[in-house]
Amino acid sequence: MNMRKDGLTIAVAIATAGRRDILTQTITFLNNQERKPDEFFVCPSRPDDVDVEALSAYHGSIEILPGPVGLPHQRNVMIAASRADVVVFFDDDFLPAANFLTEVETLFADNPDIMVATGYVIADGARGAGLEFDEGRRLLEADVLRRPPAISPTFNGYGCNMAIRLAPVREHAIRFDENLPFYAWLEDLDFSRQLAAYGRIVQADQLRGVHLGTKKAGRSPGKRLGYSQIANRIYIQRKGNMFWYQAWGGSIRNFASNLIRSFNPEPWVDRRGRLHGNVLALRDFFTGRLDPRNILDM
Repeated sequence: MNMRKDGLTIAVAIATAGRRDILTQTITFLNNQERKPDEFFVCPSRPDDVDVEALSAYHGSIEILPGPVGLPHQRNVMIAASRADVVVFFDDDFLPAANFLTEVETLFADNPDIMVATGYVIADGARGAGLEFDEGRRLLEADVLRRPPAISPTFNGYGCNMAIRLAPVREHAIRFDENLPFYAWLEDLDFSRQLAAYGRIVQADQLRGVHLGTKKAGRSPGKRLGYSQIANRIYIQRKGNMFWYQAWGGSIRNFASNLIRSFNPEPWVDRRGRLHGNVLALRDFFTGRLDPRNILDM
């Protein structure tokens, strides 16, 4: 690996599942980075999730790592493979500003107490119907930081763009929790809180990008996600990585939203499926059978 500022090395890591074309676009877009990563990993849930030939458009080397299905499993595979000082997890539909890795390098070199840094999301398509690639790129090009960048404490990193110092991860054998299956709702929070014991978790305004929030064609079944919205929160709270009021407050908000919107659901959200999953999780909570891994049987 190349030696950079204060010897700091950076890995980029992308876990992907079922979004072959957007992955190719995103990785090609990463040619925009002023500071190239010292390592670049992609971990697909299945081999055909990656168009290896198309990735030749990226001006650098990429290591494709096979891994078990499930976001925590895939991210753990890349952590184990990396020798870098900092790993930057990008979602397969996150478009970072050209100076993103440059700013990560400066931030972590100048602030050795920062364990996790998450950036400022200019626009987040995950909160709606999703953004098209060209729309996301235009939003990024138009972005101007109009004030001095702020570094502020935050409870957890946002998994679509999350930079992690790897020394404490290695020293304390910290991993993404593989008991949170598939999409692993709130795995970023759980991981961040494990590292909070060793330093700061921050949002850094100078780390900027657009999260497309790409939706697969049609409305994806929501029962598993609805179950995870409640089961994962309670599981993480029981581990001590979330306060009880966060777990139950978030669960109630999700349940209420799914209930109200199930009467007139958005075209891209299976609200009734999510509501069904919420109800199943509450049933399992009251009968003592609640476990995030129950979605594996759905």
